[in-house]
Amino acid sequence: MTNKLWFQAGVGIILTLVIIRLFIEVQGIFDPLFIIAGTIFVPLLLGGVLFYLTRPLLYFLENRKFPKWAAILTIVLLIVLVFYLLFAMVGPMVTKQVNSLVDNAPGIINDVEDYTQYLLAQRDRLPDSLEEQINDLSGQIGDRIGDIGSWIVSFLTSFISGLFTLILVPFFLIYLLIDHRKFIPFISGFFSGQRKLWVIKTLKDIDHTLQSYIQGQLFVSFLVGIMLLIGYFIIDLDYALLLAIIGMATNVIPFLGPYIAVVPAIIIALVQEPIMAVYVAIIMLVAQQIESNFITPNVMGNALDVHPLTVITLILAAGNIAGIWGIILAIPFYAVVKTIIKNIYARRQEIRSTATREV
Repeated sequence: MTNKLWFQAGVGIILTLVIIRLFIEVQGIFDPLFIIAGTIFVPLLLGGVLFYLTRPLLYFLENRKFPKWAAILTIVLLIVLVFYLLFAMVGPMVTKQVNSLVDNAPGIINDVEDYTQYLLAQRDRLPDSLEEQINDLSGQIGDRIGDIGSWIVSFLTSFISGLFTLILVPFFLIYLLIDHRKFIPFISGFFSGQRKLWVIKTLKDIDHTLQSYIQGQLFVSFLVGIMLLIGYFIIDLDYALLLAIIGMATNVIPFLGPYIAVVPAIIIALVQEPIMAVYVAIIMLVAQQIESNFITPNVMGNALDVHPLTVITLILAAGNIAGIWGIILAIPFYAVVKTIIKNIYARRQEIRSTATREV
């Protein structure tokens, strides 16, 4: 019985749960490690994203006989140049729209409150159960509005702290570009024989999965942002560039991203002209359909091959467990775990086939 896969899997799950339970009991000992990990998490994550975006360029330059230091220096200078050009070309327009939005914020808030009051005035026509839910929701909204001031202060504090943290990103990027080839040999050095070959293959598959996801997701988000920008310009929506950038940024969240991005756009459209809210919804729907049916399948192919229902489940669960970072990282984490499990299964099948042939 101990040779059965279900028995080994059950023992593994039980041991994992026991280890997690013991870890929770003594987690106070690891608080300093959690603080350190939390400090370097964001710059390491951003450095890793930039690494996967720039590694093909590093290989290209090295194939053109560039010394490694010259190739890395070229990449860093190109990144600085790209950010400078973006800031020079897009920065003034975004700043102008942000300032305009801040200046018009009181009027927008009043208009939104008027729409809300109008909708709430119609609740007497609704069923009693739905009316009760709306009353509860309106009370919660009132409580949230009272907390806006403290939320803004907290956001600004976190933003300033984040700016200082971002200083570490170039250092992580440079060291990843320098030493990334040493990672797989270092890990596989703890193994030997066929197990070492399996570890090398698994790590390469994980690397390919992460590269496919990061490069593909960012490229898809960029294209979605372009489509939204074109659509918003066509209908002459206020703050079109700013709203398109928001849509591009939120699209890194699988499935939920487009629906998050459409909320501020619809609010602006309602204030500008109510019928434009319909146009915004149509633009978002068209962009989302083009992205999900044409762009994503051709850009990412079958690199992830995650069922939409699995995506929804993972995002909801990860959001409750780890908040916004859980939502963003749930799909790549799942893809990595899936890659490891597929390699374990393939290895077991290979061992079983070999044993059967020997018999």
